[in-house]
Formats: sequence, structure tokens, C-alpha cells
Amino acid sequence: MAKLYLKFEQAVLKEFTLGQGGLTVGRLPDNQVQIDNLAVSGHHAKLYWEADHYVIEDNNSLNGTYVNNHRVSKAVLNHDDQVLIGKHTLLFKDEWHEDAPADAPPDRTVPIVPTLDSTVVLDTKQAKEMIAHAAESARGAAAAAAPAKERIAMLTVMHGKTDQAQYVLSSKLNVIGKSEMASIKLKGWFAPKVAAVINHREHKYFIAASEKNVKVRVNEALITGQHELHEDDVVEVARVKMTFTFAE
Repeated sequence: MAKLYLKFEQAVLKEFTLGQGGLTVGRLPDNQVQIDNLAVSGHHAKLYWEADHYVIEDNNSLNGTYVNNHRVSKAVLNHDDQVLIGKHTLLFKDEWHEDAPADAPPDRTVPIVPTLDSTVVLDTKQAKEMIAHAAESARGAAAAAAPAKERIAMLTVMHGKTDQAQYVLSSKLNVIGKSEMASIKLKGWFAPKVAAVINHREHKYFIAASEKNVKVRVNEALITGQHELHEDDVVEVARVKMTFTFAE
């Protein structure tokens, strides 16, 4: 029997028993797994039975669906996989296979993430050989050079009304807006509750408007979709200008 546990940080909020009918995940109340959080899209993702396994599939959500810290369009779920949606985690437990032999090779997906809209390819013999070769190359590279340190970004307010002059972007998801859940809190009567979001993944930062009618500019150029931020970029959203830099 497979189960799904909805968690926020370490707290388990709800438990779901999975059948072959599947579940939908999103912010709106018509979802079986409702996550009342502005970082979650109305119909964010769906989980369903396919062939002989459960699959999680993203519904072109704004902030993406992550399986074990890899952004995916679609992925097979295995026992103890963790699905990150917004700031909540869905822990997948496949109790039917929990007692499988330790040396049995798991049936995994291979997350291909060189681009933002990449998809997930099911595991094959060739893919396993590619993974083994890549792992061997990575070990050789690690022996030759020390791993790069993770850089944490900062936003420094140049113009506009905010509750702080500077913000450290230490979370995977940073919300810009007037909402109580916002990391970068805007002030003023006409400030939107959620104006934009900044995602931190793969050692990079990406900004995107939260709604179609919200305009986000980077270095005075209007952006659409997800836009990667670089050192000294000037971000403008909801009449607030900020400089993007990396902390020492």
C-alpha cells in the first residue's frame, strides 16, 4: 500500500492513502491535496498510477515541482521520495516495496535538468551506463579540485517602500509582495500581495512575475517567464528597485 504525507518543515499535516485513481495537488479547494499557500498554483500537479508505479506530473506550474531537489515535468515515485511543492513537502511511502532486498536496484527516473522546461526520462540500461560514467567522471573531478561553495544572494533596496533595506535570499523560494508570507515585504496601499517570486536552484537564482498583469524588469528590460539573475542586476517590481548581489 502506498501513502502520501503532506508536511510543512518537520510537521505532518495530513496523510493520504493512494489508490489507482490518483490525486490532484494545488491551492484551490477542488484538489484532493489542497495546499493553501500563495506559492502553490491553483492546479499545481497530479499524482497517478501508471503501468506498475506511481507518477508525479507537473501542470506547468509557476514555481515548479521538485523530486529530491530536482525539478521535474514528470517522474516515477519511489519509496521515501520527497516532492517539494511551494514550501510544503509530499513524502511518498511505498510500503509494499519497503522490505525489498537491499541490493535490489531501484527503478528510478533520470532527471535531465539542463534547461527550465526539461522533462524526465525513464530509466534504461543505456541511461544507467551514462549515470555510472558521469559519476566516475564527477569523482575524478572532485579529486582534482575542491567543490565550489554555495553562494547566497542578497537584494539591496535602491528605491521604493519595503520593510527592510536589505534581504538575504536564503530560502529556495523567496516571495516579493505585501502578503504576510512574503520574504521581501512591500509597503503601500497599492502594493500587490504577491508581485514576484525568486527561486534558488542548481546554484542559480531565477525571478518571475506571479501574475500576468504584474510587470517585472531586470536592468530596465521587461521580462517574461523565468529569468536568471546575475551579479549587480537591477530588479524593478511594483515601484521598488533593488540590486541583486552575492554575499561574501
